[in-house]
Amino acid sequence: MDDREYLTRQFEAHRVHLRSVAYRMLGSLSDADDAVQESWVRLNRADTSAVANLGGWLTTVVARVSLDMLRARRARGEEPLGPRVPEPIVSREDGMDPEHEALLADGVGLALLVVLEQLSPPERLAFVLHDMFAVPFEEIAPVVGRSPAAARQLASRARRRVRGTPPPDADLARQRRVVDAFMAAAREGDFDALVAVLDPGIVMRVDRGPAPAGGSAEFRGVPAVVEQVATFAPLARFARPALVNGAAGFVVERGGRPLAVAGFTVVDGRVVEIDLLADPARLRALDVATGDG
Repeated sequence: MDDREYLTRQFEAHRVHLRSVAYRMLGSLSDADDAVQESWVRLNRADTSAVANLGGWLTTVVARVSLDMLRARRARGEEPLGPRVPEPIVSREDGMDPEHEALLADGVGLALLVVLEQLSPPERLAFVLHDMFAVPFEEIAPVVGRSPAAARQLASRARRRVRGTPPPDADLARQRRVVDAFMAAAREGDFDALVAVLDPGIVMRVDRGPAPAGGSAEFRGVPAVVEQVATFAPLARFARPALVNGAAGFVVERGGRPLAVAGFTVVDGRVVEIDLLADPARLRALDVATGDG
């Protein structure tokens, strides 16, 4: 086996892991795939003869590439003015394929990804690498250009933000009952029934893409969310159930064209967060028509 064939096999053995790192960093499978591809290019250009742990080396490379992509995204003004809803992994209701399950290991729901979107790029990298993939701070420090102690502080700040996220109900059937009740109330315009499934502290994020063509907004509290749901009510009849990052959600399609993907966070039988992605450009990157994500 020649060196190139060996590197190819090693890279393919780590591909799912690298994609998982990049997805947590970027909140987008299409961007994650670009980061993984760039890591392959860098592997081919590098002299790895002295690398003892190729998997660890590739992990830091894909993280560095993802960090550069996050910074470039912000510099180009590709972020909405309001909250950015990550691009979800959409699967059929009857279950996810094994690769999607691997990508969503450790409960990577939309609620967690939304929190990660609010971190600075260095905080996000330090938290993802250390807390999710157990990379030592001594290896993280050179990637973010800080000392190990400073990298530890980045992860600590990120951890405090993440700990404020309530753990969702684990029972998927219970989630589905709550989300279906939400959708039925929205279709029928039964706002008393809608209020009954919403937590008093409900937060709804709507991401239509960068302004001025799109726009993004966050709505807090039951009255504001009910008012916003009323504007989407005419589209409710086009919604179909789906798994959105492994949790009960739905996809809105009309004429074979995806209009929105909604992810729900259900805690103690009530909806505490709704994340609605309605950015046409980013929806085109998702294979939501078949539910394959």
